[in-house]
Amino acid sequence: MLAVSKNLRLVERAGRVANLFEERTMRFRIILLGLCLISLVALGAAQDKVSGSAQCAKPDLNQSATVPDNPGHTITLSQYKCSWTKPMEIAGMEDKDGVDTAMADVHGKSGHSHGYYVDNMANGDKGFVRWEGMDMMDTGGGQGKWTYTGGTGKLKGIKGGGTYKATYAQDGSASFDVEGEYTLPK
Repeated sequence: MLAVSKNLRLVERAGRVANLFEERTMRFRIILLGLCLISLVALGAAQDKVSGSAQCAKPDLNQSATVPDNPGHTITLSQYKCSWTKPMEIAGMEDKDGVDTAMADVHGKSGHSHGYYVDNMANGDKGFVRWEGMDMMDTGGGQGKWTYTGGTGKLKGIKGGGTYKATYAQDGSASFDVEGEYTLPK
C-alpha cells in the first residue's frame, strides 16, 4: 500500500511538472508571437509607399537579332529616355527623368524582358533599379516587378521594390504605371 501511495504522489508531481512546463511553453509562445507582431508593425511602418507614371520616348538604341530556331524568336536590346508624367516622391524628392536599358527574348506574341533603370531625382540624386517582366505583343502591354539595387546621395542604401504595368505604342514609345515601397537607412 505504501508503494502505491508513493507512486501516486510521483504521478501527481509529474503531472504538476508537465502542467508547469506546458504553461511556460505557452507563455513563451505568446511572448514570441507578440514580439513577431511588434517587429512586423515596426517594419511595415518603416516602409514608404510610392506610385507614379512615366513616359518613355521611342528608343535611341534598338538592336535585334533573329534566333533561327523557331519562327518569331527574336532577341532585342533597347535604350529609352524616360520622363515622369506623375513623379514618385522618395524622401521628399521627386523623380525627374531617367534612362531605361532593356533586353527582351521574344517568342511570337509574348516575351520575357529585363533591364535596368537609372532614375534621376530633381535634386540630382540617382536611384538604381533592376526590373523584369512579361510582354504581350498582341495586346501591346506588359507587367512585371522591379527592385531598387542602390542609389546616390539621399538614396544611398535604398531598399524596396514593387510592380509595373506597361503600354507600348506602335512607334516604339511606352508608358508605365509604377507602384511599390521603399526603405532608407536611418
